[in-house]
Amino acid sequence: MDIIKWLESWYKLNCDGDWEHSYGVKIETIDNPGWSVKIDLVDTLLENVHIEYSLIESSETDWYGYSIKNSIFSAAGDPTKLLFLIELFKSIVEEYDTVDVSKLLE
Repeated sequence: MDIIKWLESWYKLNCDGDWEHSYGVKIETIDNPGWSVKIDLVDTLLENVHIEYSLIESSETDWYGYSIKNSIFSAAGDPTKLLFLIELFKSIVEEYDTVDVSKLLE
């Protein structure tokens, strides 16, 4: 569950006394069934990143989709994809962000 620790660190890094009052991380179940992950990127280093929606569907029970639009990372996937969706967000952060969040775990 190191990815949860990483997400905690990313969240903490962005909490500045103001950001957390308007923005944050939302993880919910959806009725497909599956998971939904929404992460606000306003006032983060990813605020201006834009990624068009992409759906990867191997079958009705093996799928995920994601995008970054309007400063929100939005991802959804089947019931087995929660950790994968958070890992996907981490990989995007690592691609665009210059802060190594993993060093905050030490």
